[in-house]
Amino acid sequence: MRRLTLPTFLLATAVLLTGCGEGGTNKGTMPEGVEDTSSTTDNTPGTPAPSSPGTTAEPSTPVTTPPAAKAQITVVPGNYASNPAVQGLVKKYPIYYKAQIDRNDSVIKETFPAYFYLDVTDNIKQAKSNGWVMRPPGSVVVMSVVQRPFGVVRLNLCLSQRTQYWKPKSRTWVKPAPQGLPKVIEMVETGMGWSMYREMKPDKPFSCAKVRFPA
Repeated sequence: MRRLTLPTFLLATAVLLTGCGEGGTNKGTMPEGVEDTSSTTDNTPGTPAPSSPGTTAEPSTPVTTPPAAKAQITVVPGNYASNPAVQGLVKKYPIYYKAQIDRNDSVIKETFPAYFYLDVTDNIKQAKSNGWVMRPPGSVVVMSVVQRPFGVVRLNLCLSQRTQYWKPKSRTWVKPAPQGLPKVIEMVETGMGWSMYREMKPDKPFSCAKVRFPA
């Protein structure tokens, strides 16, 4: 047994030395199939480190908000804001006012009672024939509310003195009522809510001279 031990040891040693001395492909590198976790980043002085593409700061663009469009007409309910008929006036009067400015009665025909539509149509036709043009802005102030028979609510109003009309003959803007114009509008409740029924002059004249109009 001792005679076989020495040659076996020498043979194993020779095989080990031969593997270390051969010019094979595995020259002290990591074995195949094992991930190399060592860092490969070049840390040479003077070489800037690569930056992450997600950290580039972009110049901020200022956001500009367009100015809000100025209302053509302002309806002031005063002490009657909770009244349903006055709420209907606040909703409907701007539509009526715009129709007069545009001299287009189609929207009145679709959203107002027939009686009021016929009245507005006559006014628009008269304005077209005379060359009158309404100039905004304007305002309406509710002065009082009167309950009438058959569910009709009468609103006594003051119209703004800034409502102007263009007179082609004199080529000037005319204020028909420099101190405000008293007017009455009767309201009725329809299937689409409270709506303007008819426009008329006051039974008893009242002054609008002391009214402060917002426009």
